[in-house]
Amino acid sequence: MERTVNKKNPDDDPVDAYLDGFAPDIREKLRQIRSLVKRAVPNARERMGYGMPALYLNGYLLYYAAFKDHISLFPTSSGIKAFADEIRTFTHSKGTVQFPFDKPLPLALIRKIAVFRARENRVKRPRKPRA
Repeated sequence: MERTVNKKNPDDDPVDAYLDGFAPDIREKLRQIRSLVKRAVPNARERMGYGMPALYLNGYLLYYAAFKDHISLFPTSSGIKAFADEIRTFTHSKGTVQFPFDKPLPLALIRKIAVFRARENRVKRPRKPRA
């Protein structure tokens, strides 16, 4: 996977800039995740965190990013734990699950994880986002 340097205007959306740095096939998978989670949790805000696109609602819901041979979803440890049975066929750890480039994205699972994390964060007291 080759990542290109983005020469867009720095005032442009940083998530768009991140996505634009990838080859078209990888960018399309990232855009699928972006679109899906934005529809699943429409009141969440999009931002960058740790250099990755993220969804924010009373705290971070999840991050997603492309790597050498996979896309990782970072739904925190609670998101991994809650869906342990459904992610068992994927490489995963305490806070991330990896989806290989050569397989279709499990969009229904990603949606369920995003909705679960939003429910978790809605019961939290709203936090002031970091700049």
